[in-house]
Amino acid sequence: MRITFNGIERLEEKLIQKSRADFDAVGKKNARDIYARSQRSGGTPVDSAQLRLSAQYRGDEVGYGVHYAPHVEYGHRLINGGYVPGQYFLKRNVDTQRPIYKQDLLEKLRE
Repeated sequence: MRITFNGIERLEEKLIQKSRADFDAVGKKNARDIYARSQRSGGTPVDSAQLRLSAQYRGDEVGYGVHYAPHVEYGHRLINGGYVPGQYFLKRNVDTQRPIYKQDLLEKLRE
């Protein structure tokens, strides 16, 4: 799953022009923040803790390794015709991070 923040492309472009290393550092810092939030209470739904334990980040990417993670995120149908709504735990985490990412980009540009 790839995370993108819409509406701040110009800030990203300006920072890349200034320094690719700074841009990459901001991306990695924000991925770590998203990962760290996923490990705290309320960051990832917990039944058996397998979903939370499968959270991982590499560089500037965050994801979940268990096969059922998308079903918990987006919801799924049941065999009997019912439906379990999505919990949107990753979306909430990314939405929380969005203003922090924007602020981090601005601060790096000011340096």
